[in-house]
Amino acid sequence: MKGLKLTAAILFLSSITVAQKFTATDAGSKVHFVIKNFGIKTGGDFTGLKGNIVFNPNALNTSMFNVSVNANTVDTDNSSRDKHLRKEEYFNVEKYPLLTFVSTKITKSTTAGRFYVFGNLTIKGVTKAIEFGFSATPTTTGYSFKGEFEINRRDFGVGGSSVSMSDNLKVTLQIAANK
Repeated sequence: MKGLKLTAAILFLSSITVAQKFTATDAGSKVHFVIKNFGIKTGGDFTGLKGNIVFNPNALNTSMFNVSVNANTVDTDNSSRDKHLRKEEYFNVEKYPLLTFVSTKITKSTTAGRFYVFGNLTIKGVTKAIEFGFSATPTTTGYSFKGEFEINRRDFGVGGSSVSMSDNLKVTLQIAANK
């Protein structure tokens, strides 16, 4: 009986698909945002992407994202605006140097190659649950992940009570993850 249980346990464990570990890399990645200011769309990028990704489309229960970008790298192609965005009213980069996302669950979409991620986004010490769809495309060195989501800047205390700036902004992600 013990031999039968041991054999069953070995067969079960060998049938489990394990998610692979990857490192998010800044090279080949893009974290882009767009917001309306005085009714005109303006955008920018963050760099300094780093983090760990564990992913296997056949083992989503063991898959996860834990990534961050450097808030000080905000780049809107306007150095005066970038300097302003680094101040306390916006990103307060001295006190909160990172914007982070940690997933809590990943599920499959009904569309092949598409998934949904649920997790916590932290900006300026404020953490909010978000969810969004993304694609996962295998590459020669790992995966390319693409997705987008919208957030309300006021939920994170960004931009104070500015009435010229829209509350909502869109974030577009292209994340390169390598073994």
